[in-house]
Amino acid sequence: MGRPNLYVFVLVLCIAVATIDAQRASNVRATSHNYNPEQNRWDLNAVSAYCSTWDANKPLEWRRKYGWTAFCHPAGPSGQAACGRCLKVTNSATGTQATVRIVDQCSNMGLELDQGVFNQLDTNGNGNFNGYLTVSYEFVNCGD
Repeated sequence: MGRPNLYVFVLVLCIAVATIDAQRASNVRATSHNYNPEQNRWDLNAVSAYCSTWDANKPLEWRRKYGWTAFCHPAGPSGQAACGRCLKVTNSATGTQATVRIVDQCSNMGLELDQGVFNQLDTNGNGNFNGYLTVSYEFVNCGD
């Protein structure tokens, strides 16, 4: 009778580990994108963000609390399920970190960080020189 319970426990543990791993990734290519949220008054409709359908009417404080990113990496939720979620992004070369909010989707299998966030992470200038940063990310609680 004890063996089936052990098998169930191991199966549940494996699923939990797979779920945790699906919430983070490393060696991800991050490019910059000109959302210009300040100039566009933090209006998701003005920048034609995919998530505007669900998040455009969120309070201004919610929309401007974090920098913006498009998310298109396979590790984590996609489409509407990713909208409004937050990522802690780390520049793999320098260790510099920033928390960003997913407001859009993309097709480059990485992240498209708003130019301000990209520059914040690019402390050694290599990202602007190369046209991209290599980063890791993990999903985090946005705290709102």
